[in-house]
Amino acid sequence: MTTVQQAREAEVVKTSRSLPAAVWAVILSVLLAASIVVAVTIGPAGLTAGDVWASILAHLGFGDPTLSPLRDGIVWQLRMPRVLTAAAVGAGLALAGAIMQAVTRNPLADPYLLGLSSGASVGAVIVLVLGVSIALPFAAFAGALVALGFTLVLAGAAGRITPTRTVLAGLAVSSVFGAVTSLIIFWSATGDSYREILNWLLGSLAGAEWPAVAISVGALLLVGGPLLASARTLDAFAFGDASAAALGVNVDRTRWLLLGGTALLTGAMVSVSGSIGFIGLVLPHAVRLLTGPGHRALLPLSALAGAIFLIWADTAARTLFDPRELPVGIITALVGGPVFAVLILRSRRIS
Repeated sequence: MTTVQQAREAEVVKTSRSLPAAVWAVILSVLLAASIVVAVTIGPAGLTAGDVWASILAHLGFGDPTLSPLRDGIVWQLRMPRVLTAAAVGAGLALAGAIMQAVTRNPLADPYLLGLSSGASVGAVIVLVLGVSIALPFAAFAGALVALGFTLVLAGAAGRITPTRTVLAGLAVSSVFGAVTSLIIFWSATGDSYREILNWLLGSLAGAEWPAVAISVGALLLVGGPLLASARTLDAFAFGDASAAALGVNVDRTRWLLLGGTALLTGAMVSVSGSIGFIGLVLPHAVRLLTGPGHRALLPLSALAGAIFLIWADTAARTLFDPRELPVGIITALVGGPVFAVLILRSRRIS
């Protein structure tokens, strides 16, 4: 790359960062609202944005139903819950990823780093093999928390919990729980249960209904809200534990709280969507190119970007190969992998 090209790329990044975070928040919020409406219209039923708004307003009590029961059912019972679940899950995973990268000071950290995905997979696979699909969200959530417990106990067994020990412990726990999942599938899964398990392990929002919306949105508000308030603390962590302690942060206690909150948020999201990778890894890095490393802007904008990204990834998953539907985790991996590679190359060139 020539010096002129490097200068141009640096100027593009400088210009994007010159926009205030509030402007980016407005832009992404508008894009999110538009994405929700447009994504609901996409499909074989031939809906319009007016149909979507008519259904929403009617169900919120602001007008009389103007759609036929069939079209209203497609909007309100089939597509809207799925799109809203995708938005909440994408936001939650991206927010969790940004926090994990700050707490562990590891740019490759994502919500599944502490074995959460593998633990959730064990819980989900057990209930699917037993044929108790109704308990899947609770089993996946419990499995994620059990995995977190093992990770933190293992990380603290040799002394004080540090980011490096936490990461290594998470990898060990993830490997063990992954092996347990494979063993259960090998010995017990057959027929429909095998397909359900594969769908869940690859990540899928098919069949998402209003209870899934309640779980994901509820977790985003109840757990994600307090995590958003940790921006100044996360900025302190960026300079190391000693600097954070000098700024008045109780490092060990705060790290436990942040990791625990991230685990709760991730567990809730994984329980309704399965294992969807790359969102928590890629989206925070993409947002940093727009706003810089400050977490006051990074956290909410990552959540907005994650919501938009997963809405469109899921829309692609259900429409690109119609009547077949891909697990959305395949789409996020196909998009996320190359995008992450581009981000790495851009950061090297510009720096």
